[in-house]
Amino acid sequence: MNSKKPLRLNKTRIVFSVVLVAFVLSLTVFLFFNSQGKEIPLLKFPELGSVFDKPSPSDYVEEQNIRVYSDRIVIFVDNASISRYASTKSMDPVLDSTANGIEIPVSNKNQIHIGDIIAYELDNGLIVHRVIDIGSDKDGWYCITKGDNNSSQDNKVRFEQIKFLTIGIIY
Repeated sequence: MNSKKPLRLNKTRIVFSVVLVAFVLSLTVFLFFNSQGKEIPLLKFPELGSVFDKPSPSDYVEEQNIRVYSDRIVIFVDNASISRYASTKSMDPVLDSTANGIEIPVSNKNQIHIGDIIAYELDNGLIVHRVIDIGSDKDGWYCITKGDNNSSQDNKVRFEQIKFLTIGIIY
């Protein structure tokens, strides 16, 4: 005698499954129709932003100044130079001694924005860190920088100390 128990469907599981499938389908449709050829993050958790999210550098190279050919890429930027980095690990994983940077000299403090990566002079050497704050005090304009991989921020950096602005990193 073959005795099978009747299949019981748990209403909570069915509702959860339907909601989950609807969410995934909606997200897929949203990403497909709204990306317009741009890469976008699949999920973003704002409550984790302070831990994982770093301010992004400003957009200094306009798309019309970049030409892509089958055998080369040409970027049109005035006064650009290549920068090399010491193996300090302070900006890991964004840049390290194996990366090549593209930098421009800084001539105006309005060029500097929160999120930018700058090279500033300190004790006859250059420090390359990200700008995390900009302010003004009795001595004038300053920015606060921090290595992405450092636990603490740097001292105030005055405009006169800033030598270069990183506008690209090539790995």
